[in-house]
Amino acid sequence: MSKQIHIRLDNAVYEALSEYSVENNATMQDSISTAVIQFINRQKPILNQEKASFTFIDLFAGIGGMRLAFESAGGRCVYSNEWNKYSQQTYFANFGEQPEGDITKVDENSIPDHDVLVAGFPCQPFSIAGVSKKNSLGRETGFQDKTQGTLFFDVCRILKAKRPKAFLLENVKNLKSHDKGRTFKIIMESLNELKYDVYTAILDGQSYVPQHRERILIVGFDKERYGESLPFSFDINPKNPKPLMKDILEKSADDKYTLSDKLWLYLQNYAAKHKAAGNGFGYGMAERNGISRTLSARYYKDGSEILIEQKGKNPRRLTPRECARLQGFSDDFKIVVSDTQAYKQFGNSVVVPLMADVARLIVNRIRELDYMIELNEHERMACDGR
Repeated sequence: MSKQIHIRLDNAVYEALSEYSVENNATMQDSISTAVIQFINRQKPILNQEKASFTFIDLFAGIGGMRLAFESAGGRCVYSNEWNKYSQQTYFANFGEQPEGDITKVDENSIPDHDVLVAGFPCQPFSIAGVSKKNSLGRETGFQDKTQGTLFFDVCRILKAKRPKAFLLENVKNLKSHDKGRTFKIIMESLNELKYDVYTAILDGQSYVPQHRERILIVGFDKERYGESLPFSFDINPKNPKPLMKDILEKSADDKYTLSDKLWLYLQNYAAKHKAAGNGFGYGMAERNGISRTLSARYYKDGSEILIEQKGKNPRRLTPRECARLQGFSDDFKIVVSDTQAYKQFGNSVVVPLMADVARLIVNRIRELDYMIELNEHERMACDGR
């Protein structure tokens, strides 16, 4: 939902705004909205600064699932970046600040210093032709040669410029097999070249929410700061007993979420056709005492991967609030966009309580490493004193 206001501008201001809108390929309305939000961001005081035990930045932020996770671990977000305007709206509604836009145009040196870099970066193909050619000539290649033109390059250049103590990267499970494993190989090589000790794991969100959702997590610690061999374990602490679908369902759902006769017949015929062909494709009926399939960004199309059975009626899709709960968002998280955009946003998000557990592990490991540095420094000073 949105509201309208009318403003009066001097001719010179109007002309300047028109030029800015054309140069940035934006509407006048979006340009004014962005300017107002930037003004609010600058005026807003930094809250709980004294209480924060560490700082972090939120890249490819989406609607802020990672931010919620790291704030729950005691952190303070000092910078966020997200290009999608609808996700920016949801982020602003819940955190009171709008993420910066196109990360490819951001000067990495302008980003505030921080302890942890957090990014759920998109998976893009990496070209290895140039790398292979340089290798054949006996020339060294670095992350810039390997990753230029991908959004992962922007993560690398920020890591290089700001050198946070640690990072957490999140992606789909298939990142490891993407492009026959070449993409993951280049990612790991690039992070190692930046002198980070890197650990990976594939974790399933079903230990925290009633959803089978496997994601790969990549965690790194700064070797220039902490030295070599920095053991880290993804020793998560899942809920017991595991949550079930009935725990996240609303008591009643609007009839608009019930599938039409036409769509329900289509899904049944589609499933029957693929079953006859020996394929596993089809709709997914989520058991109330079980878990669901993975919620995807395409859920808005027909909801077929997660349907809820109804007595005497066609099955229904999840409501946006149920999708939020399925990802571990609390009920006070504001949904301010259309159902279509909400489905996309929650389908692209992370399982918040799982990420909060991992955030605590990272922060605890940083504290241990910082303590060891401090202890070694005290010992050195004591030796010098003798």
